Amino acid sequence: MRIATWNINGIKARLGLLLQWLQQESPDIVCLQEIKTVDEGFPRAEIEALGYNIETFGQKSWNGVAILSKLKFDEVHRGLPGDDADEQSRLIEGVFSVAQGVVRVCCIYLPNGNPVDTEKFPYKLGWMDRLISFVEGRLALEEPFILLGDFNIIPAAIDAKHPENWWGDALYRPESLAKFRALANLGLTDGLRATTDAPSYTFWDFQEGAWRRDNGIRIDHLMLSPQAADRLEDIVVHRDVRGWEKPSDHVPVEGRFAL
Repeated sequence: MRIATWNINGIKARLGLLLQWLQQESPDIVCLQEIKTVDEGFPRAEIEALGYNIETFGQKSWNGVAILSKLKFDEVHRGLPGDDADEQSRLIEGVFSVAQGVVRVCCIYLPNGNPVDTEKFPYKLGWMDRLISFVEGRLALEEPFILLGDFNIIPAAIDAKHPENWWGDALYRPESLAKFRALANLGLTDGLRATTDAPSYTFWDFQEGAWRRDNGIRIDHLMLSPQAADRLEDIVVHRDVRGWEKPSDHVPVEGRFAL
């Protein structure tokens, strides 16, 4: 089974790009972040024509997440528990029947947190605390659980072309990294780092020729429960998509599983 994540950076602006990639690669499940539209505005027909079921958790102009799946959804959950006042659309989870039972796929768009001297950084850290509690509950189910998406976290120096330029940013500073380690230490495996020790970037800024100079960072991750990690075959970063016409600043990252 092929399960991918992609921060699409505006579904309406990148619909042609998404359709091209879906036709070329035909993954089983795709998790999208930053769809930047309400649910009613999501362009369903073109994607459904390629054989995908669609569930969204949208928001006008900002944020928004979606799951596209060739499998039917058994369950869908929207929103991160723990703060009823949080109106940002950043988490959607689907449960699917597979040969071995079920697989639980949770798509997240973790807050960026910048600038760090505003309320955005405490919101990021608080969101991560809630995510840790949520994941603890999911791991207790002892199911294949895949937490994937745009984490807005650079886990280590190897995950940036120039890590010194990022130190102190909300993506790469002690408080953020401590929360990420706490999440991983619940028992999650970083899918890409389980398959390679090499630098592998997933984001290149639109500014200053970052793509041309390969000045990238890795912030899009697949974090796996033990039951999912046992079934992991490979992680593929589709970096060529960054060079397509009118790309997102992120590229698809795909996990391949024996499910």
